[in-house]
Formats: sequence, C-alpha cells, structure tokens
Amino acid sequence: MPHLANRLMILVLGLAASGATLASPFYAPPPIDETSHGFSGEAELGYTHLSGNTDSQTLIGKSQLTWLRDRWTHLLRGEVRHVSRNDETSAEQYRLTGRERYDLEGPHYLFGFARWEKDRFSGYDQQLAAIAGYGRELISSERHRLSLEAGPGYRHDRIDTEPDASLAVAYGALDWHLEATETTTLNQELSVEATDDNTTSRSLSSLTARLNSRLALRLSHEIKRNSQPPEGAEARTDHTTSASLLYSW
Repeated sequence: MPHLANRLMILVLGLAASGATLASPFYAPPPIDETSHGFSGEAELGYTHLSGNTDSQTLIGKSQLTWLRDRWTHLLRGEVRHVSRNDETSAEQYRLTGRERYDLEGPHYLFGFARWEKDRFSGYDQQLAAIAGYGRELISSERHRLSLEAGPGYRHDRIDTEPDASLAVAYGALDWHLEATETTTLNQELSVEATDDNTTSRSLSSLTARLNSRLALRLSHEIKRNSQPPEGAEARTDHTTSASLLYSW
C-alpha cells in the first residue's frame, strides 16, 4: 500500500501540472445552479456502415440522466459500442456508471461513483469499481470550467484466463470544458486508475456543435490504455473515433 500511496501522490501532482490541457472521462456533473432542480439528460447515437472491399458497421450509443436536488447531484450513465467487419465482431463494449456529488462551500465537493464495465476483447470478462474522494473546481465561469478530483477506491476484476482479482485503486482525474463560441463546445478529459498490478488511463476529446436547443453534432476521440492487461487481451490501447448526433432535454 505505501507503493500505491506514492503512485497517487505522483498522479495528482502530474494532473495538477497539466491543468489547461488535460481533463477526465469521469463525467463530472457541472456546478449546481440554485434555480435548477429535477431531471435533465442527453442521448448520443453514432452509426457508420461501409460496404464494398470492406464490409464494416460501427454503432456507438451513450445516454446520461442527471438529477439535481439541493447540494446533491445524482448521475446515471450508460454506454455501448459495437464494431463488426466482414460479419465478425471486432469490438464490443458496455459500461454503466452511477455517480453522486455533494457540493461543499466554495469550489469544493465530495464525490463517489460505481462503474460496471464489460469489454469482450480486453481480456476481462467484466470489471466492477467503486471510488470516492474529494474534488475542486479550479476554474468555474459561465463559459470555462476546469475540475480536479482524486481519491481511493476498490476494483474487482473477473478475468477470462486467470483467477479473479480484488485491487485497491488510486484515482485521479481532470475535466476541462470550454464554450469556444455560442454554439461550439470543447471538452478534454482524462482519468487514471493506478493499482499495484496495472494502471488504466482514459482520455476523451470532443467537439460539440449545437444545431438548436435540443440537437447537436459531436466529434470525439477516446483512448483507453491498460499498462498490463491479461494475456487474453487483443492490445494494451484502444482508440475510438466517432461522429454522432446528440439530443439533450
């Protein structure tokens, strides 16, 4: 565990030093507007189909539901990704996340989340993580936000070719959001989960252009890297580039 604590310290210092250029797919809920209560959400769908020399199909679906109440923000998020080439599946991923945030005085907040993930070609049958900790909004304005958070956690890995593993986790993340114009938003996100066995890092870059009050187009590139995946994994790093339609309510 001392080795894990050292990793967490190095991780948080590194994230803080990289502030303006990095952030995190921990999907941090925005600061609570005192006048906003009740439910809001968004659904994102992307699909491509190529035929001819290569027959391939890609489906990406994401949905998010947010509920604001007093100092609390409750969030539920689901994702699915499926890619097939010449009638053979080459990628299949599912992710479900539940998250809680409690706002303290000023820019401080507490958070906790649980995440279930299944990636057919990662070498894991499935992974379940629970993480909690402290967050701080380094920048919070109408058009520009930057948040940093860190904390300890637990992860249970069910592995295809090895015994199950229960691991202590050191977690750190950043979330950067900029409204570049009245209709264009930039997001750059990064999160890292370090254990004694491996380190999992996730990066999500996106550009969102609003078409009207409900619809938007989104271009995104997501990277997930596992420093020491199980033997059955296809690769250490996954890249996903997508164009999708976003509906908000």
